[in-house]
Amino acid sequence: MPGSRWLPILLALTGCQSQVDPTKNETDPRPNILFIMSDDHTSQAWGVYGGILADYVKNDHIQRLANEGAVLENVFCTNSICVPSRGSILTGKYSHDNGIYTLSEALEPDSMNIAKMLQKSGYATAIVGKWHLKKKPSGFDYFMVLPGQGRYHNPRLKRDEDWEDGHRGGQVYEGFSADVIGDQSIEWLKNRDVDKPFFLMTHFKATHEPFDYPERYRNLHAEIEIPEPSSLYDIEPAAAGRTFVGQQLSILGERWVRDGEKPAEQRAYPGPPFSLNGLNERESQQKIYQKFVKDFMRSGAAIDDNIGKLLQYLDENDLVDNTVVIYTADQGYFLGEHGFMDKRMIYEESLRMPFVIRYPKEIAKGARIEDMILNIDFPALFADYAGLENPDFVDGISFRRNLQGQPPTNWRTAMYYRYWLHQRQRPAHLGIRTEGYKLAFFYGQPLGLPGTHPETTEPAWEFYDLENDPSEVRNAYNDPAYRETIDQLKDQLLKLKKEAGDLDEKSPVMQEIYEKYWK
Repeated sequence: MPGSRWLPILLALTGCQSQVDPTKNETDPRPNILFIMSDDHTSQAWGVYGGILADYVKNDHIQRLANEGAVLENVFCTNSICVPSRGSILTGKYSHDNGIYTLSEALEPDSMNIAKMLQKSGYATAIVGKWHLKKKPSGFDYFMVLPGQGRYHNPRLKRDEDWEDGHRGGQVYEGFSADVIGDQSIEWLKNRDVDKPFFLMTHFKATHEPFDYPERYRNLHAEIEIPEPSSLYDIEPAAAGRTFVGQQLSILGERWVRDGEKPAEQRAYPGPPFSLNGLNERESQQKIYQKFVKDFMRSGAAIDDNIGKLLQYLDENDLVDNTVVIYTADQGYFLGEHGFMDKRMIYEESLRMPFVIRYPKEIAKGARIEDMILNIDFPALFADYAGLENPDFVDGISFRRNLQGQPPTNWRTAMYYRYWLHQRQRPAHLGIRTEGYKLAFFYGQPLGLPGTHPETTEPAWEFYDLENDPSEVRNAYNDPAYRETIDQLKDQLLKLKKEAGDLDEKSPVMQEIYEKYWK
């Protein structure tokens, strides 16, 4: 490419490493950062990644961000479950470093996080919406957060002045949660200190189970049959060589049936009572999938509406050029692939985090970034945009240069993953994902962590050739053609594990398992 095209970028890179003067006011040139995140809004339901739902999802404003910025193809979660992922996004640390392993731990208010760093450097900081990290948020000039998962309709939101631990405190705001969170985010923007750049985290509850939606989307796709993933009926693990049962879609059907037996005012799930009477296994799977994916897309449509509101506010207040806008989800989610719902597993649908980013000053319109990015990298990127050195408390690194089309020559080509919340049907595991392969070790131990099941599972390996088997429907671990590749991946996985500092030194049972099964 012509050198002149990259001159402004090189100048920007030169400036971004210097320390900033936090006393600067309206002349502060640093960009605002609007970080929008939803819960479980997986890449299959965004449209900008293609796939079988691309022609059905309502994504006008997500598509706008993709057109005006960059779509990241390979952003991954280091522990695919809500609380740990959110902890990693704020601290830049792996679960074993920040102590947030499962759904039960909290982000301690006195721990370091990126909001504190930006706040100290002169940013106005706020979070509105889902927090999910238990204890009172710190590092934010203003917060208005849901207690726990929060409600979809007429949500309760807690601020500093009415905070109480647990599900107490706060006040009720009328409306659908995504609409309320979008509106309250804009209210904060209107009343912020305009002499400072802002860092706003807008976190939607949607599309988390029970996949609820506002009345305006009640009939979206009601009369349409949605295409099915090719592995929807791969219910038996043995067919693919899978070593665990997983969270089968049939579980969701059972929940709907039980929920429909309750009085209307006590039901948790949207829509009329659900029945599977008279249906065989395949017919049941088909019916469950259709309701599931339609409810999911209806919930996601409300997110898109509110992304649009936020973008409109930036448009109308001349904030587009100097605001970094990100939309992502805290992890992926299975929408019937492998016959699954939920997340947690190292498979692509769960592991991948959808991610779009717009920053007109630096990011080319319509770019598609292939580099491997992790959620622990997000705080380093925020710090980079704020003109701060890479935080010493994070495990990740900034990907600002990657977004400009100039990735460092030593950028990662493999990632380390570990899921800790052991259950018999979804065993605890760790693994490596490279550009072409995936190797996972399902060690199956609870390790005394909160929320885990005490029943252990037999350790097992899975290996997938992502180029020839992108849907991961054939565990090729025992295929002799891959033996050399698998041995190399085991060595590489062990190296990544050590580099991450996740050594299991204090766990005799894990040391015994490694000795016996790491061959």
